Amino acid sequence: MTPTVLITGAGGQLGRELQLTAPAGVALVSLDRGALDITRAEEVRRVFGELRPDWVFNAAAYTAVDRAEGEESLALQINAEGAANLAAACASTGTGLVHVSTDFVFDGESGHPYRPDATPRPLGAYGRSKLEGERAVLAAHPRALILRTGWVYSRFGGNFVKTMLRLMVERESLAVVCDQVGTPTWARGLARALWAAAERPLLQGVYHWSDAGVCSWYDFAVAIAEEGLAGGLLSRSPAIQPIPASQYPTPARRPACSVLDKQQTWEDFDMAPEHWRVQLRAMLQDLKEHGDG
Repeated sequence: MTPTVLITGAGGQLGRELQLTAPAGVALVSLDRGALDITRAEEVRRVFGELRPDWVFNAAAYTAVDRAEGEESLALQINAEGAANLAAACASTGTGLVHVSTDFVFDGESGHPYRPDATPRPLGAYGRSKLEGERAVLAAHPRALILRTGWVYSRFGGNFVKTMLRLMVERESLAVVCDQVGTPTWARGLARALWAAAERPLLQGVYHWSDAGVCSWYDFAVAIAEEGLAGGLLSRSPAIQPIPASQYPTPARRPACSVLDKQQTWEDFDMAPEHWRVQLRAMLQDLKEHGDG
């Protein structure tokens, strides 16, 4: 019997990559917010009644970190209440659920990679909304799987990589924060991790996923310039200056070190990690070949 997989937030970076990486033999239903508003419980129940999905990948989220400081109620509505609606519908129909969360549930002060069982302490509204979403999902559907990630990018949508490429064309020099550390995550690798989770229905609880390795935003920008130049996406490399976060104030506080410990995920999902720079190179090649649409 062909399993039906529902992707919410299908128009976003992860949603698009989930569609590109879907395995053969899956009946894929991809719905963006216009087709399914997860904040409307009645709408969620109606869609579930029509589709009867075997799995749901919840890629729908409010991700505007700085704007969330002034729109926390909206962030909670989407990231917590919407996630709860999906989890309740999945629980009532016996549907598997993989819900995507974030490294921003941590404060970044531990000094070492965060294990999935580490105590969350979000610094801002976005992180708080995603943490409430995690709690709501597990309360409604204890067998759900939550996959935390961070620094996500792809050729689709807006993200750090594409912003840097644009600025590197427009400007002679850039200043990039050097004292916030994490791990870039190509959305395609994250999508493959979600598909791997669906192949292992006994997995549940909280897991972490990003590419391998560690860098600062400054390191990431330098790599984008080098790889963009080598790959023909840039004709020159601008000067890139490292600056502390104190010189680039933003409405939302960001964790100084949000590196995630992925060891258990790599073992349980049976997935070999790829270094973030290898994945960056692959994404830039993908962007060169296919554009951002």
